[in-house]
Amino acid sequence: MIIGFIGTGKIASSIITGISKSNLNYKKILISSRNRKTSFILKKKFKKIVISDNNQNIINSSDLIFLSVTPDVGNEILKILKFQSKQTIISLISTIKFSQLKKMIKVNAKIIRAIPLPPISLMEGPIPIYPPNKKVKEFFNNLGTTVEIKNEKLLNNFWSISGMMASYYNMLDTISVWLNKRGVKKLDAQKYVTSLFSALSRDAVINSDKDLKLLVKDSQTPRGLNEQGLEEMIKKNVYKSVIDTLDSVYKRLHK
Repeated sequence: MIIGFIGTGKIASSIITGISKSNLNYKKILISSRNRKTSFILKKKFKKIVISDNNQNIINSSDLIFLSVTPDVGNEILKILKFQSKQTIISLISTIKFSQLKKMIKVNAKIIRAIPLPPISLMEGPIPIYPPNKKVKEFFNNLGTTVEIKNEKLLNNFWSISGMMASYYNMLDTISVWLNKRGVKKLDAQKYVTSLFSALSRDAVINSDKDLKLLVKDSQTPRGLNEQGLEEMIKKNVYKSVIDTLDSVYKRLHK
């Protein structure tokens, strides 16, 4: 199997890293030179990487093709590129729907929409796909946990949540900066905060078959620090803001 990537941004780089570390059987990975710095770093790091200056050449030589470009670039180039019906095409483009992809790609290839995120480089995290596809499911199960979605409208819910990734990292940075300003060395602050939230997340995953509100309840004591922190954030509408943001992202995806 030859895998091709159109676009070499953060997500593509993360997938390529995950593939290169995994037990997946493939001959080589063809990548775009659009982001030259990222492309050459990947080529230097992994043996089976081949850089191409021509997107059509990548498509002509690939069995499995990842579309990892912005919606604007996707709308511009997909109409021009020529695909083959025997190929499997995985689109990572958030706002180009399945019906639009079919019209742009034209041939009767297998088209899958997927939502991998940066932890795929560690072979971790959920990967929603639409429509369900056995081979793509098996492929992504080597890089994380595939979640098959049977209704494309439901997929937008998962895209909306993926839009909270930068906000989450910004929260970690904000807390780390707060700690740093109070005398803790920057790297020590970052290591502490990221380690703490990683541990909390692992605990939440272990208990994910229960109501998450139990974790909220069990982490508080009467008149304790966590009770104070939660009450103040509720009063300041922090969690309402999260819902409002998710609703806003969701509406954008439905345009």
